[in-house]
Amino acid sequence: MPQPDEHPRPNIVFIFADQLRASAVGYMGNHEVHTPALDRLAAQGVVFSSAVCGCPVCTPYRACMLTGRYPLTHGVFVNDVRLPEEELTFGELYSAAGYDTAYIGKWHLDGPQRSAFTPPGPRRHGFSYWAVGNCTHDYFHSLYYRDDPEPRYWQGYDAHAQARLACEYITQHGQRNPYCLFLSWGPPHNPYEWTPQEYLRRYPPDDIRVPPNVPQADKEALAGYYAHITALDDALGWILEAVRTSGQEDDTIVVFTSDHGDMLGSHGLWRKQWPWDDCMLVPLVVRYPAGQRPACWVDVPFNAVDLLPTLLNLCGLSIPGTVEGSNLAHLVRGQPGEAPRSALMQIISPFCESIEPEWRAVRTSRYTYARNLAGSWLLYDNLTDPYQIRNLVAGRKYAGLCSELEHELRIWLARTHDEFLPAAVYRERYGITDVDERFAVPITM
Repeated sequence: MPQPDEHPRPNIVFIFADQLRASAVGYMGNHEVHTPALDRLAAQGVVFSSAVCGCPVCTPYRACMLTGRYPLTHGVFVNDVRLPEEELTFGELYSAAGYDTAYIGKWHLDGPQRSAFTPPGPRRHGFSYWAVGNCTHDYFHSLYYRDDPEPRYWQGYDAHAQARLACEYITQHGQRNPYCLFLSWGPPHNPYEWTPQEYLRRYPPDDIRVPPNVPQADKEALAGYYAHITALDDALGWILEAVRTSGQEDDTIVVFTSDHGDMLGSHGLWRKQWPWDDCMLVPLVVRYPAGQRPACWVDVPFNAVDLLPTLLNLCGLSIPGTVEGSNLAHLVRGQPGEAPRSALMQIISPFCESIEPEWRAVRTSRYTYARNLAGSWLLYDNLTDPYQIRNLVAGRKYAGLCSELEHELRIWLARTHDEFLPAAVYRERYGITDVDERFAVPITM
């Protein structure tokens, strides 16, 4: 009689928010924002304190994270471009390994028709359980679809409704095949004030402290952003409780992260597509009780493309040759192994809020270095200057460091086949020629 597997393949519960910067959560030192569930998760798991989003805008991040490949490989470097059907993703790889796969929430990988139905088949990239809207930020009238083209709407605040469905999926799954569940939230992306009143009341704008790198504060926006985050934290708590009470906690890998941050007025800028930490640095916690080292922080650059190979390895699955990210599972397990010296960050074709020169950058655990087409642009010592106020790029004292990081960046560009050409060249090369005056792909709602 066969013996039960003492070490079953773990489930995955992968939760990510939209536009949540690392500096806006409690465990990263923000004492204004209430995130008790996330703080508990961080205290139990492995925290990657130098996690970056690589290409800090919604659709490109999702393409990079799901495929483990860089933007110029899969060709998705602006919003509202459809991820090519031939790309291998989490869904296809885990489905082929016998996992049940599920995706709930925001997809934003099915082209410019943001309210359109994504039919079962290759455009779902291997996810079989489906409760998804392509893209909306109307959090109280949020459209989604199941397996037919009949429009549905999440009841109330969509992130809470999505979390309840995720809890139902977790609880009802029982002891069947292992599962890989993705939950993608729209908040705290603006509109900042579109959050339940009970959370807004917890953040009176007059009480909000403004970071020192914000020249002109919008306390109403900050208050709404923080309210969204606390609303998400409550939902995270429900999901963690569902994992625990269903008896799945030890053999479930829980990942919490975000697609990118939000400048929120830092350096006089808003939203994303910028190389500053407010935009680039994201929360990343990995908790796997049966397969991790004791809870700790790891200050190693961790990029979005590294998530797929790392989780495949933690699950005992092979990593296909298409994947370009690094397998960093040994950092979760606490085993010897090489760690990245830096992470590559790219904006290949700026659009919308960020019609500025194209840029490329590297971030180490200490430094940020960025270059645009005109030359070296930014250099920050994030240890001594965490708000990135003092740009050191022109200082003679730092010429050697600047040269060293420029060399590091060139290695990354060669590795990812990035010639660092003007944005128009890449748009033409990849057939992204139907753009508006903001260099954005025209969308329909």
